[in-house]
Amino acid sequence: MLRDQPCADLPCPTDSTLPRIWLFTDERNDAFLRQAILRLPRGSGIIFRHYHLPEDARRARFEFVRSLARRQGHRLLLAGSLALARRWRADGVHGRDTARAKAAGLLNSAPVHNAREIHQANRNGAHIFFLSPIFATQSHPGQRPMNAVQVQRLATLCNGAVIYLGGMNPRRYRARRNQRSHGWAAID
Repeated sequence: MLRDQPCADLPCPTDSTLPRIWLFTDERNDAFLRQAILRLPRGSGIIFRHYHLPEDARRARFEFVRSLARRQGHRLLLAGSLALARRWRADGVHGRDTARAKAAGLLNSAPVHNAREIHQANRNGAHIFFLSPIFATQSHPGQRPMNAVQVQRLATLCNGAVIYLGGMNPRRYRARRNQRSHGWAAID
């Protein structure tokens, strides 16, 4: 694979090459984003969001992150449209409406919080399901996290890799890990 090209061969949802640790980017972690990316284990995943930036600045920040990600062997998915992910040469697209990503040769991931969203992501052929909130999180203050039974029930509905999100860290992931979980993700 060329360093600046999207991943040519898509892993199946249970493939061991699919990242187990993911970082979501946004304005909260922008000041220390370089350090965070460099500290990720080789072959991790990054969901680039940075919605707060104007398009030109967002593209420049994406290019910076892509350069770091390629050097570290990370997968980089763009939160946004499929067309934008292809144009910016991301490895995939993150969002609720990614139905055509598979045909475009990109990984696709979806945020899911309940059975309805999981069914929609299944219909869209998502490879990766970011299930949240597993624990209380700053992203959704006041939202009740799922209990272990809810997490297990929802994870079994997903037709792809399940990544836990929401207040996650290595210790918490180990506490909630089960046969349906593939990995975990964090923002802060």
